[in-house]
Amino acid sequence: PSRLLPKVVTTIVAAIAFMVLGTTGYGLVAQSNLAAAPTVTIVDPYTKSVTDLEYGPQVALASNSFFIDTRDAFIEEEMTFIEVDMTQEQVRYFRKGILLQSAEIFKVGDGDSWWNTPSGLYKVEKKEESVFSNIGQVNLPWQLTFQGNFMIHGWPSYPDGVLVDDDTTVGGIRLSDQSAEMLYKNAQIGTPVLVHAVEAEEVDDFVYAPQMPEVDIPHYFVADLDNNTILAASDLDAEAPIASLTKLMTAVVAAENIDLDSRVRVTSPTFVTSLIPRLAERSTVSMYSLMQLLLVESSNEAAETIAGELGRDKFIEAMNAKARQLGMMHTRFADPSGLSAENISSVGDLYRLTQYIAKERNFIFEITAKKKLPSAYVGGEFAGLVNFNEVKDMDSFIGGKVGETLAAGQTSISLHKIKFQGEERTLVVIILGSDGRTEDIEALLAQVRYRFDR
Repeated sequence: PSRLLPKVVTTIVAAIAFMVLGTTGYGLVAQSNLAAAPTVTIVDPYTKSVTDLEYGPQVALASNSFFIDTRDAFIEEEMTFIEVDMTQEQVRYFRKGILLQSAEIFKVGDGDSWWNTPSGLYKVEKKEESVFSNIGQVNLPWQLTFQGNFMIHGWPSYPDGVLVDDDTTVGGIRLSDQSAEMLYKNAQIGTPVLVHAVEAEEVDDFVYAPQMPEVDIPHYFVADLDNNTILAASDLDAEAPIASLTKLMTAVVAAENIDLDSRVRVTSPTFVTSLIPRLAERSTVSMYSLMQLLLVESSNEAAETIAGELGRDKFIEAMNAKARQLGMMHTRFADPSGLSAENISSVGDLYRLTQYIAKERNFIFEITAKKKLPSAYVGGEFAGLVNFNEVKDMDSFIGGKVGETLAAGQTSISLHKIKFQGEERTLVVIILGSDGRTEDIEALLAQVRYRFDR
């Protein structure tokens, strides 16, 4: 791992040296042999660069792992120090690496006040048995002060002796009087204070976003396919079952691995059914005709027959490999038809698939729109195909795929030609988990028109 590792170096200097330097406080520490001024050295294991962690607030110590590494290094070096872990609501006192005291934190300074103590490495600068706070108008017993305004103390009381209640925020890090007195007597001027306080980030609910249509679906997406402008979207990465939208990837893998001019031997699978069964009486069928059944009538039989050409497991493996190749990191395929609830994707991933098909395999969308292809692949063997993909009473539809299972609800990827500001654009609408697919598509397109074509 690339995290930075703390290395602690301690140096105990003779009292005479401190006196020469004029640091009488350190002299007291050295004379009592209780604490030494620590130098926390951060060593990058790759660049070998060295950085000293100085006294004061340190963002790095808000990291739980870095804080623990630093504390453990202090203990290993047999240092005397105070640990303040606000995430665990504990103050601990170590003497020469041995834990002598552990106390509960009852209150900390308000986040908006100067008493609020951020993560950092400090040292005790002042010890006072009792301090009257003019700001808080309270007495603070057994106070240890570090970094000017930061402090550890006992239970505050008003001038008349009445203790403040539990919820009153005044002063710094509040301990019980008994614990504060014990810590006061243990700690010395210069004792290091290691503080860990993960700051709670306020959630700002304000969003600079256009008003979205009130559609009762968890997953939706609208974009201009011509210039990739996202016009409306829910969470792009939220995963959900996709039902027969799976067949679009089945078509992609088939088109890239099987000759569409070939004929395929039909072994009608007994473990799937189709709304319109067409393969039971056939021994062979053209690959192109299977693609028509797959994409127009959403035939599960056709999906399994196509997969059987490569071997079912190998075909599904190829589907998942193609998804990874396209960057569809929230997508998993369990079968070629979409019947399994384990066929999972997200609207963001399905847009990537849509982009790929539109650019590289657009004939797939042309088949979904029941268009005749002016190519060598023409050779459909089935008359009267019923197109399940068309959006009722919507002339803008030019291709796409629908799906529906109990687990997935109603799903859809649909392409539409719509005029905006006098120019015809291609929009893609993707929905997952819908209860009313047609109505939701209409609502999304209406909202997009309202926002962008006035």
